[in-house]
Amino acid sequence: MIQAILVFNNHGKPRLVRFYQRFPEEIQQQIVRETFHLVLKRDDNICNFLEGGSLIGGSDYKLIYRHYATLYFVFCVDSSESELGILDLIQVFVETLDKCFENVCELDLIFHMDKVHYILQEVVMGGMVLETNMNEIVAQIEAQNRLEKSEGGLSAAPARAVSAVKNINLPEIPRNINIGRNPDHEPGAC
Repeated sequence: MIQAILVFNNHGKPRLVRFYQRFPEEIQQQIVRETFHLVLKRDDNICNFLEGGSLIGGSDYKLIYRHYATLYFVFCVDSSESELGILDLIQVFVETLDKCFENVCELDLIFHMDKVHYILQEVVMGGMVLETNMNEIVAQIEAQNRLEKSEGGLSAAPARAVSAVKNINLPEIPRNINIGRNPDHEPGAC
């Protein structure tokens, strides 16, 4: 079973964090830091499997990762998962992101977090692999996009709100109002 999926950049900034096992937030942050340091210190020529860190379960768990450009994709799995199967799953996830975002980059993960999570949920849910066929995953995402467009979608909500405010019939506010002097109130008088 997949325990966690972590994506962070070369500097250790998490870009996607998904735990399928409950940990307090402080421990999650420590796991991300520990995982980053474990993966970062490995040479590029070494295999992409290593024992899990002490916080995530030690030798009972494996960290399987791939490094693409500026991002590390790390899956923490228990002994029931195949290392090569998970490496292939990482490849499918990255290729799906690449297809959906047309050359995915770190900024896509930052600014389209909802879509990235939706794509991940099409691949993995509850720590179990749901789908590995990239064409099927992309078809589901395109169906979701069509549904959002037909309903106006959440992405259209800000534009609809601005349009609604502009169309409100408010009475025109007079601009040049001459108030004149108030005889009861003279400057300096209390």
